[in-house]
Order: sequence, then structure tokens, then C-alpha cells
Amino acid sequence: MTTLSPENSLSARQSASFILVKRKPPIDKTEWDSFFDENGHLAQSRDFICVNILERGLHPFVRTEAWKFLTGYFSWQSSQDERLTVDSMRRKNYKALCQMYEKIQPLLENLHQNFIETRNNIKYQQGFPEMVMLFQLMVEHDHEIFWLFQFFLQKTEHSCILNIGVSKNLDMLSTLITFLDPVFAEHLKGKGAGAVQSLFPWFCLCFQRAFKSFDDVWRLWEVLLTGKPCRNFQVLVAYSMLQMVRGQVLQESMGGDDILLACNNLIDLDADELISAACMVYAELIQKDVPQTLKDFFL
Repeated sequence: MTTLSPENSLSARQSASFILVKRKPPIDKTEWDSFFDENGHLAQSRDFICVNILERGLHPFVRTEAWKFLTGYFSWQSSQDERLTVDSMRRKNYKALCQMYEKIQPLLENLHQNFIETRNNIKYQQGFPEMVMLFQLMVEHDHEIFWLFQFFLQKTEHSCILNIGVSKNLDMLSTLITFLDPVFAEHLKGKGAGAVQSLFPWFCLCFQRAFKSFDDVWRLWEVLLTGKPCRNFQVLVAYSMLQMVRGQVLQESMGGDDILLACNNLIDLDADELISAACMVYAELIQKDVPQTLKDFFL
């Protein structure tokens, strides 16, 4: 096992402490514009902006533009003119993809009898329609919705895709519980067997159903996009949510189904409080001799 570096430890402590104090107002349009010079080039560092987003969040009037940088739709190094060119290119590329799909869809339907049913099952099993809805509420044009969602999946390392990111998240969540909370882990492996693996909707929907408002969902998602305070922050979020029911689970000696029900009842959560709790978990984690598997996953 290895200990994280002092630099990462300091970052984690800062990540935990600044959210516990009274949060500053979110980044508004005036402040966002001040991050760029007259040609639209970034005048502040990307890291500075991402840390501020973690600390404070984004005002709704800024979110659409900021997310285009956070997802990689726009390069942080681009100028205003370059971004206009990129947007035009993405619009054309989206249109070309739609035209290509229209041409090959009849062929796919003829070659594969269950093509439409299989395609629809894949989308709905992933929980994508609910996630895409939030992108539809954020941006106006179809090409923006398409590319932002694609880039969101890439930036979050496909963490909400079944059999790829979701499975990895669940495995690492179990590893994290075993490392940080062996008493709870023992109960989950015994009477609560299967409970953690049943939490896959949290990751498939990227916690969308746990919050009291769409603003809270966007708040968490934009933190995931910053990569702060660490990679795969969603697993620390899930761990923090499990800690909310831990006392009840142990006191009542709950089995798997009851644990799942208690977890499903975690709704109307406040994003800032949950982010703060997850940052505290990270601060605790980096002060320990961390197994290599966890170090590789979070750094």
C-alpha cells in the first residue's frame, strides 16, 4: 500500500474545508467573462476555474457556456473566433451523422430482426433518456445536446454505462467500504449481501433521482466534470450516501432488500452538502495507507 503525496493531501484538505465554510455565491456572468481577455482567450488558469466551480458552482446564466469548456466541446485554449468555427463544425458533423444514420437504418433493420427493440432497450436500460432531458433543458440546439452528452460520458470515464463504468464503480465502492469502514463492510458482505451491487441506478442515472432540484443535479455533474478534487468522485458521493443510512442499517440489522429500500429513500438531497461530505471522505482517504487499486482509481 502507498500513501498519497503531500501535494494531493493538501488539495484534499482544501477541498473538504472550503465547502464546509459558508459557500460564496456561484460564478455569475460578469465573473465568468472576466476569466477571458478581449479575444476570448483564457486569462485565468483552467485549474483556477475548476477549483472555483468545485467551491462555488455556476450561476444558471453561465452554465451552458461553461459546460462547453468543461466537457471539451470547446478547447480551453481557444479564442472566441475559433469557438465560432468549432460550433459550426460540430453542427455540420451532427447533421452528417444524422444523414448517415437515416441511410443505414433500413439496412440494419433488414439484417437484424430485433434491431429497433435492441436499440431502444440499450438506451432505456442505461437511463440515458432521463439524463439527456437535463441537457435538453440546458441548451437549445440538437447538435449541442448530442455533443455535450457524448463528451460528458467521455469526461466522466463512461461511469454511467452498464457493464463498463457502472460495474467498475460498484466494485470500487465495495473496496472503499472495506478499506474505510470494515464494520459496515462485514455487515454488507453477510446479512446485507448484494446490497451494494443493487445500487447501480445511482450510477446509471448519475444520482439524478437523489436531489431536490435539477440545479442540484447540474451542480454535482459540473463538479464531476472538473475532475476535482479527484478522478471518479462519483464513488465517493455514493459512499457518502451509504453513510447516511449506515446507522439505521446496523442498528436494525437490515438485510439486502431493506438496505436497498433505505438507499432508495435518499431523495431531496442538497448537492452542496453531499459534495462536502464526499470531499471529507477524500480527505480521510488520502491520510491513510491507500491500497494501490484505490490510488489508481482516484488519481
